[in-house]
Amino acid sequence: MMLLAHAGITLGAATLVAGAVEGARHASSPKLSWFASLSRYVDIRILLVGALLPDIIDKPVGQYFFRDTFSNGRIFSHTLLFLVVLVAVGLVLYWRWRMVWMLTLAAGTFMHLLLDSIWQTPETLFWPLMGFDFPELAITDWLAELLEGLSSKPAVYLPEAVGLAVLLWFFLTLVFRRKVGTFLKYGKA
Repeated sequence: MMLLAHAGITLGAATLVAGAVEGARHASSPKLSWFASLSRYVDIRILLVGALLPDIIDKPVGQYFFRDTFSNGRIFSHTLLFLVVLVAVGLVLYWRWRMVWMLTLAAGTFMHLLLDSIWQTPETLFWPLMGFDFPELAITDWLAELLEGLSSKPAVYLPEAVGLAVLLWFFLTLVFRRKVGTFLKYGKA
């Protein structure tokens, strides 16, 4: 998965869940837009950062700064341990101060791990329980492989297209509802 798929599919899934919750809770009240329903629960900006967070951390560390050590862009923040720490901190923040931002970040990270099918690499998912080493990948020309996948692999370009469609829908909703500034400032749609 890449940028558009992670961000767009996470946003779409969270929006569907929020819309379903809103529909169940307020069946008789006026309908909000799908994204406005999500805004009642979370800061969408934080959700989007969470959806990209494992790659924001692991790609530079594992593929660039410590390439000789790891040779993998899915290391520490692609683990269940990382997600559990985010959730634990999020629960403490919620219980003490009713703050949901860390749980929102954890939800985005959870979606990232799902979309990466990280269960197919149990050495990474269950690190350090299955050992302290991460699987090494033959990282040659990352950009060329990425572009080749976008043009020839449905498992790459279809999720990217879905993510792009959701993000375009979100952006157009912000523009038509004149909420771009509100989104940038407060994370609300």
